[in-house]
Amino acid sequence: MRRKASLVLLALAVFCAAMSPLTRWYAFPRLAKIPPGQYQETVLEAKNPTLIDYSSMRAEKVDKVTIVQTLKGNVEASEEIEKSADRDVVVWDALSYVQDSDGKMVSKVPERYIFDAHSQEPVHATGESVDGDPVRRQGIEFKWPFLTEQRDYEYFDAQARVTRPIHYKGTRTFRGVHVYYFEQTIPWTKVPFPKTMPVKGITPKSLAKTGTTRWYTTVRKFWVEPTTGAPVYGEEIQRNELRGGTLLGGRDKVTVFAGHVKMREDYIESTVDLVTSQRVLVLLLTSYLPWGFLGLGLLLLALSLWLEARGRRQDGPGPTATTGPEPEPVTA
Repeated sequence: MRRKASLVLLALAVFCAAMSPLTRWYAFPRLAKIPPGQYQETVLEAKNPTLIDYSSMRAEKVDKVTIVQTLKGNVEASEEIEKSADRDVVVWDALSYVQDSDGKMVSKVPERYIFDAHSQEPVHATGESVDGDPVRRQGIEFKWPFLTEQRDYEYFDAQARVTRPIHYKGTRTFRGVHVYYFEQTIPWTKVPFPKTMPVKGITPKSLAKTGTTRWYTTVRKFWVEPTTGAPVYGEEIQRNELRGGTLLGGRDKVTVFAGHVKMREDYIESTVDLVTSQRVLVLLLTSYLPWGFLGLGLLLLALSLWLEARGRRQDGPGPTATTGPEPEPVTA
């Protein structure tokens, strides 16, 4: 009976030992994915920034500028791309909507971001764009990979349409969450005008005829929870300028926007809560279950060997049988 029990325990030990690497290296890449229909909204604010008044073409201080960023998963588009991509794909239709302190639109820039649901690597397909212009992204945008590493990454800047390194600057604690801090600097770069302008009649084409160009620089900061790869907080110190041309009335440059953009407090709290809950699910596949299976397998193996050893001791050899009388000793 003990022999059967030990064999059953041994089989269970082998099963648990096999499940440990399978959970980490097989199940995790297939189960830890961004859902294709995800919707997310983030509000950022710049208090007391400098903003251009297009009616006078002069920069002035305002109370605040609000940036509403929305990410909406396009399930139909992702399913269509998956047919040829041979992997799980997420399509985010993003919109960055900027308004002044009076609620008037300053600019709005749509994007379509297509990426691998697990690794967050860009997937190049028809429709990949920024403000209606086709782009070919390199590097990440919006989100880091699951199990973010302590190293630099390539990060795509939508305004400049370029990819530049975003540098790992160390570990920190943000609102009780262990995070990695990343920072990226985009030097002054000539960028296109938004296709939707706040003043009727002014278009990128009409601005191009004046010879005036738009330039942009920013310092981008992210606090990233490494298990999920999700930023729990972000900031930008950004400047935009108009340079040259007849539109400025002989001036060399005019500030379009200059300010320190930060995530609004209520969105910080909701983001931290969401990331904390998602972190447990990722740890379940990468740590808790693999190590749990391995520990259980070793325990079952030890119990199996103990039962086997105990059974052998109790089934030891009995007394030796004899067939006749013992021989008498011979004496001289």
